[in-house]
Amino acid sequence: MKLHDFALYLFAMAGVTYLVRTIPFVLLKKQLKSEFWNSFLAYIPYTVLAAMTVPAIFFATDNRISGIAAFIAAVTASILGRGLVVVACAATAAVLFVDGVIL
Repeated sequence: MKLHDFALYLFAMAGVTYLVRTIPFVLLKKQLKSEFWNSFLAYIPYTVLAAMTVPAIFFATDNRISGIAAFIAAVTASILGRGLVVVACAATAAVLFVDGVIL
């Protein structure tokens, strides 16, 4: 890739990122009073994290069954109220168990 193209892409991405982060501050100068919008905006980080993490679980291993087992283990541990480290360890243990049993 040429340096000129790289610089163009870099500045375009920086501009878009800056606009996406500053537009809410410019448009919403006062605090939101709507309970719907407050709750909607409160759940955005969780939905984005889930949208990035869930597909990665299924494609992280070569075996699709171990990915499904990891997903089930992680969801079960999180429903039981365990922390992030325990959820990750449960998913990892499920993958190791399923891969060890199948292979």
